[in-house]
Amino acid sequence: MTSPNQAKPQSALRAILTGEAAGGIVLVAAAMVALVIANSGLSETYFGLLHVELAGLSALHWINDGLMALFFLLVGLELKRELLDGQLSTWSRRTLPLAAAVAGMAVPAIIYIAVNRADPVAMRGWAVPTATDIAFGLGVLALIGSRVPVSLKVLLTAIAVIDDLGAIIVIALFYTSDLSPMPLFAAALGLVVLVGLNRAGVRAIWPYLLIGLGVWYGVLLSGVHATLAGVAVALTVPITCTPARPEDTGSPLHRLEHALHPWIAYAVLPIFAVANAGVDVRGLDVAAMLAPVPLAIAAGLFAGKQLGVFGLCWALIRANIVDKPAHASWAQLYGMAVLCGIGFTMSLFIGGLAFGEGPPLDDAVKIGVLVGSVASALVGYAVLRWARREC
Repeated sequence: MTSPNQAKPQSALRAILTGEAAGGIVLVAAAMVALVIANSGLSETYFGLLHVELAGLSALHWINDGLMALFFLLVGLELKRELLDGQLSTWSRRTLPLAAAVAGMAVPAIIYIAVNRADPVAMRGWAVPTATDIAFGLGVLALIGSRVPVSLKVLLTAIAVIDDLGAIIVIALFYTSDLSPMPLFAAALGLVVLVGLNRAGVRAIWPYLLIGLGVWYGVLLSGVHATLAGVAVALTVPITCTPARPEDTGSPLHRLEHALHPWIAYAVLPIFAVANAGVDVRGLDVAAMLAPVPLAIAAGLFAGKQLGVFGLCWALIRANIVDKPAHASWAQLYGMAVLCGIGFTMSLFIGGLAFGEGPPLDDAVKIGVLVGSVASALVGYAVLRWARREC
């Protein structure tokens, strides 16, 4: 594991979240606004506005398929950067976060499947508790401050980035409807053009965004989930990595990443949270909260994530396959693993793909995600506040 003194300068996505809790706080506020409105006299208006049609799609559809494509564009840029020039650029750096992320996705999925195996409709949500929300997780770490070693922040970031890659693969394989070949072929042609621009040394950003918009529209019409176009376009954006200048902040990828970040952190994700976190809990009883879907999601996020992440980390470190993160105690490593159970953004997104926009399972997903994520945040924060770092 890279020591704090050896850490490279961070990307836009990680720098702001590692240095302050602003992004996480804004998301929490947006989610609270959605919950308050959904349980007030404005509830009917709130849900009605989400289903107003604009150009053939509901407002909620435009948010989840349109605005979130920008979020996935940023995720794709981060993935490419980390793999080529960051904490995942060598196999020695990838081993611990890769193993922890895979286990952190597998155990929650197993828990969900075990609880809902008799219900084929509920089984569509097996991937909901597999996600980790990078903004909330790093936001909690930032609230604790210097008590948490940098190595743990780097590890959590790497796990969340790999988690996002896993979620992208899951969406592509399991949440894609019937394919329309011609729009998909047109989108593929657009990607070929973008690759050509990259190889030709085109460093202006606007051609990638303009053609990328066409790729997104083709993917939207094809039946593949439109947000995946954001990742595909991101992978074609040039990044300059040389031994003499490994952190070329003037490359198109870095410039686009820095330009997108404030819009994603303070506009796109809060809008997504307001549109997706609202659930009317008036009249909700204990039986509804303990129903199989919300129970499995909450248990998968809170128990499954920490079991998978911490269990694999403990096993690999004890077997001397990898080193323990620098200056991190076992208690701190456990607290970081608990924070991986904050699923929020990607969990709600996958839940929407699995069950659509309407109740009752859509509400069940929101309840499970909120309960599991809040429990993970509170317990993870408490553990890390109590735990002492190693010298």
